[in-house]
Amino acid sequence: MGEAAQLLGISTDTVRRWADAGRLATERTEGGHRTVAGTELARLAQEIAADAVTPDDGDAGAALSARNRFTGLVTRVLRDGVMAQVEIQAGPHRVVSLLSAEAVDDLGLEPGVLAVAAVKATNVVVERPR
Repeated sequence: MGEAAQLLGISTDTVRRWADAGRLATERTEGGHRTVAGTELARLAQEIAADAVTPDDGDAGAALSARNRFTGLVTRVLRDGVMAQVEIQAGPHRVVSLLSAEAVDDLGLEPGVLAVAAVKATNVVVERPR
């Protein structure tokens, strides 16, 4: 639940309340701990991002370097021959990367998988945390 809260940018208590209210589907382990499927978390991340309103203060992004890393959940993978499009929801940020289908297979990228988008200029490199 803590990791889900961190990925969604909310508190653990909020995750629990949303689970109790049915907004987030969870399962219980034999020990009674709640778990969230990656695909369910990805669905909710997209829902939150769609509802997010970002203020336009003119300084947005001013403190960001060229080596930005966005940890989030893969929400969509589209394949077309040798290429693929991968979408990652990192908090309120949706990051899209075009990469080879072979790289997608090698990284095991699919909806619900945790991934990191490293952004440098117009290129987005997708990796999986260890």
